Amino acid sequence: MSRIAYVNGQYVPHRTASVHIEDRGYQFADGVYEVVTIFNNRMIDEEGHLDRLWRSLDELKMDAPMKREPLKMVMREVIRRNGIENGIIYLQVTRGVAPRDHPFPKHAAPALVMTAKRLSMEKSQKTAEAGVNVITVPDIRWTRRDIKSVSLLPNVLAKQEAKEKGAYEAFQIDEDGMVTEGSSTNAWIVTQEGKVVTRPTSNSILAGITRGSLLRELEKHNIDLELRSFSKEELISAREVFLTSSTTYVMPVVKVDDKIIGNGHPGIVSQQLRAIYEKFMQEI
Repeated sequence: MSRIAYVNGQYVPHRTASVHIEDRGYQFADGVYEVVTIFNNRMIDEEGHLDRLWRSLDELKMDAPMKREPLKMVMREVIRRNGIENGIIYLQVTRGVAPRDHPFPKHAAPALVMTAKRLSMEKSQKTAEAGVNVITVPDIRWTRRDIKSVSLLPNVLAKQEAKEKGAYEAFQIDEDGMVTEGSSTNAWIVTQEGKVVTRPTSNSILAGITRGSLLRELEKHNIDLELRSFSKEELISAREVFLTSSTTYVMPVVKVDDKIIGNGHPGIVSQQLRAIYEKFMQEI
């Protein structure tokens, strides 16, 4: 089946999908995006992703391309036309097409594109069973990381460095020596005392939707949690480390830089939380 994309009101073959050269997303990275997991023909945390999309639009003073319910209908149609049972759907909204000038254009209409693709659940599970390596890099991003902007060059550089070093992800370290988040994930540790720790939401990190759902599951299961910043030193001396995102769910980390975490295998808490999250997805 050929992939189908949605571009500004039209369903078109993915291979020929395009936007105007003066789209402000291309010219200025003046846009926002969301990635929603599709699991067993259902979108996971759909409302949470749309809430965050609308928040990002508001923070950038950008109009929505359509109302929420029609947008959800288009999302379902993109999934249907692509025959996706397990995978992701990607949404991107930009301020639209206008002559290149830094200030907001007065009359540009927001541009909306969507794509969808399959992902292998088996591959993700095998990766989680082995655990992954991460590296640490300086956090060089702007101070509004809470906006899910398409301006991702620092994240790209961090992810590329991880790839070149044979790692799965890069955790970013701020000027105070504290871990912010991964290049495309949220960062977590389990302390030697057994407490689960992740950084609280602020302008310093993106409020991950998977992160938010896992926090609610932790509360429901009475698992000891601390919302606070943690240092690189705490990271490498933690009993367990894991990361979360829409596409990785809960992914155990077994090595940070050159330091083996725990016994070098996915920890008990990380495995438990992955199982809890998978059960949450199945019950939606």
